[in-house]
Amino acid sequence: MRPHFFTRRIITVAVSLLAPVASPAHAEPSHGIAMYGDPALPPDFVALPYVNPDAPKGGRLVSGNAGGFDSLNPYVITGNPPWQLRFLISESLMYRSQDEPFTVYGLLAESVEVPEDRSWVEFTLREEARFSDGSPVTVEDVMWSYETLGTEGNARYRGLWTLIEKMEQTGPRSVRFTFNKIDRELPLVTGLRPILKKAQFADRSFTGLSLQEAPIGSAPYHVSAFEPARSVTLTRDPDYWGKDLPIRAGTNNFDEIRIEFYGDNAVLFEAFKGGEISYIREFNAEKWNRDYDFPAVRSGDIVLSEIDSGRPSGITGFVMNTRRPPFDDIRVRDAMLHAFNFEYVNETLTGGRQTRITSYFSHSDLGMREGPAQGRVRELLAPFADTIPEGALEGYALPVSDGTPRNRRNIRKAVALLEEAGWSVDGGVLRNAEGRPFRFSLLLRQGANELQTISDLYVKALERLGIQVNVEVVDNAQYQLRLTDFDFDMTDIRRQFSLSPGNDQRIYWGSDVADTPGSRNLMGVASPAIDATIDAMLASRSGEDFTAATRALDRLLTAGRYVIPIHSYDVGRIAHVDELTYRRDHTPLYGDSVYFLPEVWWMEPQ
Repeated sequence: MRPHFFTRRIITVAVSLLAPVASPAHAEPSHGIAMYGDPALPPDFVALPYVNPDAPKGGRLVSGNAGGFDSLNPYVITGNPPWQLRFLISESLMYRSQDEPFTVYGLLAESVEVPEDRSWVEFTLREEARFSDGSPVTVEDVMWSYETLGTEGNARYRGLWTLIEKMEQTGPRSVRFTFNKIDRELPLVTGLRPILKKAQFADRSFTGLSLQEAPIGSAPYHVSAFEPARSVTLTRDPDYWGKDLPIRAGTNNFDEIRIEFYGDNAVLFEAFKGGEISYIREFNAEKWNRDYDFPAVRSGDIVLSEIDSGRPSGITGFVMNTRRPPFDDIRVRDAMLHAFNFEYVNETLTGGRQTRITSYFSHSDLGMREGPAQGRVRELLAPFADTIPEGALEGYALPVSDGTPRNRRNIRKAVALLEEAGWSVDGGVLRNAEGRPFRFSLLLRQGANELQTISDLYVKALERLGIQVNVEVVDNAQYQLRLTDFDFDMTDIRRQFSLSPGNDQRIYWGSDVADTPGSRNLMGVASPAIDATIDAMLASRSGEDFTAATRALDRLLTAGRYVIPIHSYDVGRIAHVDELTYRRDHTPLYGDSVYFLPEVWWMEPQ
C-alpha cells in the first residue's frame, strides 16, 4: 500500500434513525462500497491518498475550450454546454476514488447499504448536506433527480432508470433503490447520479432551463458569471457545506475557475503561449516534442508534466454508422480499415511516438488476447458462433501496413473486399450493381485540427479506390445536433474506460439504445452477443469471470470493424503555469482523468 503522509482520525458513520425495510439478505451500513472486495480506505480515513490535505486554497484557474456554448444545463439532451459543468456544479450521493478500479465513498450520503446479492441499495443523506443556495438536500430532491434525469435527462442517465424497479423513502434521510435485475455494479452506478434541487423547477421545464441560469447543485463551485459563447466563471463557496469531510480534504482548491472559449485549438494554443490560460492538455506526442519549446517553457514559467495512466486504451478514431449503407456491410467496413494507413499517418503526425489502439481495452489486462478464444472467453462467445463477426472466435488483428504512403498490399485487400460486397470501379468511380457511386460524408467538429489532418491523408487513400468523401466541418452546436440525430455516415469517436467497465458499456454499445436519439451508441450496433457479454460482466462474482467477459466483449467490438482506431493516449501530457501543481509522489490510477485536474491540483502562493 502506498504510504500516507497524514495522521488518521476517527470519523463516525451514522446510520438511519429508522429501521430499514425488511430484507431477506443481511446488510450493514458502510462508508463505501467496491465492485469487488472491500474499499481500500477504512472508515476512519482522513483524506484520499493522492491529495495534499494541506493544499493552500486560493488562486484562479483559467482553462480553454475550442468552440462555443449555448446552454448552462449539462444534464439534458438539448444545447451545447461547457463540458466541465457536468463535473463542477453538482454532487452525487457517492464519490468515485481515482486510485481504485471502481470504489465509491460517501459524499452527500454518509452511508451506503447493500445486501449480499446487491438487489437493492440504500443511502442515508448527511444531515449537513446543502445546495449552493443554502437549502438542505432532501430525500425528495434525490428521488426527483433520479426520476427526472431518467425520463427527461441526457441519454447517459436514462439507462439506469429502466433498471430501477422501486424507489422509496425509508427514513427521514434515507432512500432505497430496488433493482429489476441482479447486477453487482448497479449500487455503485446509482450512487453517482447528480443531485439537483427540485424546487428550482417548480414552475419551469427541466429541459427548458434557459441560458440565463444553471441548475442548482451542492458542489463547492457555482456559476457566478458568463458571457455567451465566450466565457463562464465559477466561484468557490468558502462556506461550502462539505469542506471538512475527509473525502473533500485537499480538493477544490481554487477560488475561481474560468472557462474561456476560442475559435479552434490552434487559437487556444496561442492563447496558452501568451499567458491567457493556466494549462493545456496535449494529445499529440509529436507536437508535445516539437512545439513546447517556447520562451515561457525555457524560462520555467511553464512546466511540462507527463502523467501515466493505468486505464485501458479506450477507443479513439473514426466510427462508421451501421444504420445506413454502405457501412451496414461488414465487408465494406473491413475495406475501410485496410485503406487506413495507420503506420504512415502515425509517423506523419506523431513521429511514431504514440502507440496504436489495437482493441477497445488494449494496453490492459482486460484486452483481448491474440489467437483463438480460449476457456471462459470461448464459452461466452460459442452460443453466438453463427452470428458474431468473423475473427471474434478465431482471432482478429487490425490490418498493418508497410508504412509507405501507397499501402499497396492493404489497398489490394480493400479492393477485393469491396468487390465481394458488390462494388467495382467504373471510369475511376467505385459503383455498386445499380450504378450508384460510393460516396459518403465524414463529419468533424470545428477546431478538431489533428483529426482534419488525419482525414486529409485518409481521403487521399480512399480516392485511389474510387471513393468520394465529403469532409464536413461544422460548429459545435450543429455537430452535437447531428450526433443526436445520428445524421452522419462517419464521424470521430472517443470513449475512455476505467479498469472496471460496466453499465457504461450498455450506453456505448447496447441494443436498447441503438436507435435512441442522443445515444452514445454512435455506430448503431445491436448485437445479442454484445448484450450477453455485458450482462456477463455485470453478473460476475469474481475478478477472473469479469476479465473473461470483458475480453469477450473486446473481441466482438474489435472484430465488428465499427471503428477505425488511431493512436492511443496512454500518457497524460499537461503543460501548465509553474505555480499550478499537484502531489507528484502519488499520482492516482486514473491520473489522466478530468477529475484529477482541476479537482486535486492547487496554486502555490507567489
